[in-house]
Amino acid sequence: MNQTKTVLLLGALTGLLVLLGGVIGGRGGMMIALVLAVAMNFFSYWYSDKIVLAMYQAQPVDEYQAPGLYNMVRELAATAGLPVPRVYIIEDETPNAFATGRDPEHAVVAVTSGIMRILNPRELRGVLAHELAHVKDRDILIGSVAATLAGAVMVLANLARFGAIFGGGRDDEEGGGGGMLGMILMSILAPVGAFLIQMAVSRGREYLADQEGAAMARDPEALAAALGKLEQANQAQPMLQAQPQTAHMFIVNPLSGSSFASLFSTHPPIAERMARLRAMAGQGYAQPYVAPMAPGGYAPPPPPPPRGGQGGIDWS
Repeated sequence: MNQTKTVLLLGALTGLLVLLGGVIGGRGGMMIALVLAVAMNFFSYWYSDKIVLAMYQAQPVDEYQAPGLYNMVRELAATAGLPVPRVYIIEDETPNAFATGRDPEHAVVAVTSGIMRILNPRELRGVLAHELAHVKDRDILIGSVAATLAGAVMVLANLARFGAIFGGGRDDEEGGGGGMLGMILMSILAPVGAFLIQMAVSRGREYLADQEGAAMARDPEALAAALGKLEQANQAQPMLQAQPQTAHMFIVNPLSGSSFASLFSTHPPIAERMARLRAMAGQGYAQPYVAPMAPGGYAPPPPPPPRGGQGGIDWS
């Protein structure tokens, strides 16, 4: 049901973009809007992961630099039948995490240094399972498409506003979409509609990733506890470098905001997410043993093992 809803919402977002193009330029504007959407999505598909990792100055780590973290990711990826994604760390005390990459073969899981200080290994494992659920369901691509289409709507809405102010709009007889009044109305309503659709897409995918991640880790309570800690920490200390256009990628909203603003957040209410997870906890999910991890979760890389050696994972 969530998959069908997502497809319908993305279709609505595309339709809104094309409709706005029609208001600005008639049938020609509709075609231009469609070409714009395709071009922006092509760029987003191939380069969105590189852009967001550079934006947050994320650094790659391997199994020798972050043995505990890397081993968790590898174990959960094997459980989910996924290739092991690349692992990145963002040096930021605000605890959070996200996944990016165009498909499971090119996926990245990124965590802040703060998340490894505030969560215990069991809770961190629940967060990583949530992110791998996004990878498995290709939510990264869906989120990138939604964000790109919403961005295109914003651009066209601004063009419509300036066109109405300086050009007076196109007449209906010329193939326009309603003249100046239609352009003004669409320039106001289209961004609101695009944001609400993007919000609905993102919220639905977060609920699904919670459910599938908790099942993957077989520990819904751990993810519920992690979400509670992360929400409290992000409200107390929002991520200074967080950007609104990428906020939907994180497991919890990294931006500060009032209770009214939270009604329009791309993330579902944490209390509701926790309640759903705790309802799962009573359905026979076994809690796995998770070995303790060193403070901070990672360390400078030791010398690589000799060629032909075992090179096992060190949890110390």
